[in-house]
Amino acid sequence: MSEARINLRKQFPQPEAIALIPEDMARKYNAIPVRISGNALIVAMVNPSDIFALEALAHQSNLRVEPQAAPRDEIQEAIDFNYRSYAEIEKQVSYIPSGEEGDSDHIRLTTVTDAPVAQALILIIDEAVKARASDIHLQPQEDKLRVRYRIDGTLQDALSLPPATCIPLISRIKILANMNIADRHRPQDGQFSVEAKGRFIDIRVGTTPTVYGEMAALRLLYKARSTMTLPELGFSNDSLTTYEKMLKVPYGMILVSGPTGAGKTTTLYASINCLDRIGRNIITVEDPVEYRFKNINQIQVNTKAGMTFASGLRSILRLDPNVILVGEIRDAETANIAVQSALTGHLVLSSIHANDAVGVVFRLLDLGIEPFLVASSLTGIVAQRMVRRVCPECARPVRVSLLEQMVYTREARDERTEFMYGAGCPACSQSGYRGRMGIFEILQINDEIRTGLIKGTSTSELRAQALKSGMLTLLKDGMLKVKANMTTPSEVLRNAYAVD
Repeated sequence: MSEARINLRKQFPQPEAIALIPEDMARKYNAIPVRISGNALIVAMVNPSDIFALEALAHQSNLRVEPQAAPRDEIQEAIDFNYRSYAEIEKQVSYIPSGEEGDSDHIRLTTVTDAPVAQALILIIDEAVKARASDIHLQPQEDKLRVRYRIDGTLQDALSLPPATCIPLISRIKILANMNIADRHRPQDGQFSVEAKGRFIDIRVGTTPTVYGEMAALRLLYKARSTMTLPELGFSNDSLTTYEKMLKVPYGMILVSGPTGAGKTTTLYASINCLDRIGRNIITVEDPVEYRFKNINQIQVNTKAGMTFASGLRSILRLDPNVILVGEIRDAETANIAVQSALTGHLVLSSIHANDAVGVVFRLLDLGIEPFLVASSLTGIVAQRMVRRVCPECARPVRVSLLEQMVYTREARDERTEFMYGAGCPACSQSGYRGRMGIFEILQINDEIRTGLIKGTSTSELRAQALKSGMLTLLKDGMLKVKANMTTPSEVLRNAYAVD
């Protein structure tokens, strides 16, 4: 007799079944109740033959347990989604006394780890981790404290708390992040670490005063994301081959461009992760150091102590490096030292703000780098954006607008009127999207492009030469991923654009 199996991404647990088994027990036994059938409780389990787990679940629910097998990752996702703590957060904040700003009771309350405000903050962070959020926003309004999570690059309202909870919550965050709890009139930043749902997470904090009180943004840094490989980022086979070829060049400069939140740091980390860290001396200078790596020497920018990107980069050159990662090229001094480093036998990786790959070249020229130095030092450029993936559990064909059809046909050389869109389901929090990936534009500097740079070619001419050399635009790479049913035309158009 074959073992019964269940797909938790298609069959969602019933609330009345969830109510019978507490979250800590579900996590302990890697099991989640799915539905009640007569006097039996159908339970999805990693190990359906675990007698001790079956007895404990039967005793807790007062029902006969019928186990069905399910993969561990599906069970963990189902537990994270179905055991929400919003009611418990509201219960904890109801214990927080209201008071005037500056009330010393608020400050005393935030220093006690088992106080309601401390518990409420932990629960807010736990819920963000469950939802796969990258950021938590605490935004005071006239009549409430608005709590929002950034999930797959988009902000979503999580819950609303009484306005009186703002001061104690922000104060608790400041204590954890070693910030000045008494100063509520100037922006501050800090960092702390917590354990949430069995994972250690670094949290970067920024606060600033608004007309209704201090707001805070918490960036959640998951260790697993620092170990992503290049194929996991979303490179197509051809693009990955081109980029890996660029990384094999022992010297020169590779730049990654894109707006804030485009995944530049993740790409840079994935790049140095694939390099030889034993036979090469790899040194980074970052602001801030988001993730820490073995066998890599990482330097934190500290402007108050005189450690800037430029001064850090200058000091690195005296430490016999093979590979240098500069978090960002922001000014002419940093750009000049990076170029000189690339010309003197070092592999330099960095990020820079520009709209597309060709724009990076002219950004360097704007920073005062001579055209022949740009041509000599640059190995290649990557422009990137992040797009959301279609939720595979609720995807179905949808007819799209004429504009989306026309752009898709032009870029993908294919005609379609219907594309896969997510209808919205519990697995994707009704958004229709689950997870993100990159779309990339890779410009490999060849002899023709170098000649054009030295001759002073225009932006349009340089772009035409890049396309002739085989560069895929952001829009084309995105639409090819639409063709593979990985994302949607509207998502690509929202993040990329056509350049004539």
